[in-house]
Amino acid sequence: MALAAEAEKIDAIAVADDKPQTPARFYPEGWWRLMEIRIGIVPLPVFLLLVAIIAAFVLLDKISSDISLVIAIMVVGGCTCAEIGKRIPLLRNIGGAAILATFIPSSLVFYRLLPDSIVKSVTDFYKNTNFLYLFITAIIVGSILGMDRQTLIKGFFKIFVPLAAGSIAAMIVGTLVGTALGMGAHHTFFYTVVPIMAGGVGEGAIPLSVGYADILHEEQGAVFAQVLPPVMLGSLMAILLSGCLNFVGKKYPHLTGEGRLEPGEHDEFDPKQEEITGHMDVSHIAAAGIMAISLYLLGILCFNLFGLPAPVSMLFLAVVVKLAHGASPRLQEGAYVVYKFFAVAVVYPLLFLVGVAITPWDKLVEAFHIANIITIFATVATLMATGFIVGRWLNMYPIETAIINATHSGQGGTGDVAILTAANRMTLMPFAQVATRIGGAITVTLVLIALNWIN
Repeated sequence: MALAAEAEKIDAIAVADDKPQTPARFYPEGWWRLMEIRIGIVPLPVFLLLVAIIAAFVLLDKISSDISLVIAIMVVGGCTCAEIGKRIPLLRNIGGAAILATFIPSSLVFYRLLPDSIVKSVTDFYKNTNFLYLFITAIIVGSILGMDRQTLIKGFFKIFVPLAAGSIAAMIVGTLVGTALGMGAHHTFFYTVVPIMAGGVGEGAIPLSVGYADILHEEQGAVFAQVLPPVMLGSLMAILLSGCLNFVGKKYPHLTGEGRLEPGEHDEFDPKQEEITGHMDVSHIAAAGIMAISLYLLGILCFNLFGLPAPVSMLFLAVVVKLAHGASPRLQEGAYVVYKFFAVAVVYPLLFLVGVAITPWDKLVEAFHIANIITIFATVATLMATGFIVGRWLNMYPIETAIINATHSGQGGTGDVAILTAANRMTLMPFAQVATRIGGAITVTLVLIALNWIN
């Protein structure tokens, strides 16, 4: 009986195989496959639709700063530049997506290849919404609430050692290199090396130029024009070198914690996890987002009362919430989802926004003369190499400490985003803010005191 049944099954399979196969239908199965082809985060048909819609608005001269339209422009521009960067050999391995998403839009604006209406709407949106700080808020709060409590506070204290050592070494090496290349020790130190580590444009180059102008009795605008190019090129060097370190980390995994600072450290949520698994109540995600915004607004209040930069205040407040068990496990899970959304979906559109609105291509190009390039490279490379060596000596992951040191030479908050994106280590944003904001403020303060003393 068993043999007969088996024979009947074989005959049935043979008959089934002889039947003509139904050809795969384009709709809906083929359409669904098409929708899974992505340009960045956008399905290909939706991407093409958005391009057509934006073109129509431009032709009709109806481009405005409406949030929906600007988001569409940011997504199309940012995802396009990032996809190009991801497909260029070699460049894709050293952060090409972040580099092109920032600097292609800047060049398009300078050479007037973007319609003026788009440039105006995107720039107005950036200035009126402070969108960059919404991104930083989500990243910082999500990162901190996802960290292990015991290693969080140790990491913040230990990171100052490689940061301070790297800053001193970079100042010495950068000044020596610039002097050897004929730039002069005074000019190299005050107008090339220091601006790189001043904390960006708003918190670094501007107060530095104001201080220089007051002390030296010069025009602030002329001084600002001198200190801005090293800030721009230093940030670009940091992006490139951080991308290289990400590539090195893949070749030598024992040198990196993939976003963690110390061996044995663990996050409560895996920063490399691509999918959000398990049941997640949407109300907890929304509550976590509002909590993050509340901490940022409290940070702004601290700035108005005490002068401490809002992102730094918010960072310390988030640490207090974490250490004091101020957020329930469900809220911490929600904060992680908020972090993951911004890290995956918002970073390249944001870099496009930054490239259009506040990245002057002409200032970057001005810095491209050989002595300046070599000096800036030597400064940033020394800063990162010292972080690498000291971090390893302190039993920290050297690639992570080198990347955090790199953010000290970045273009403020925008540089932090670009550097950590190129390095694929957005979870280091809290430490990057310490390096950029606090490190930059200390650098500017000490240098202005020194300049006033020698003059």
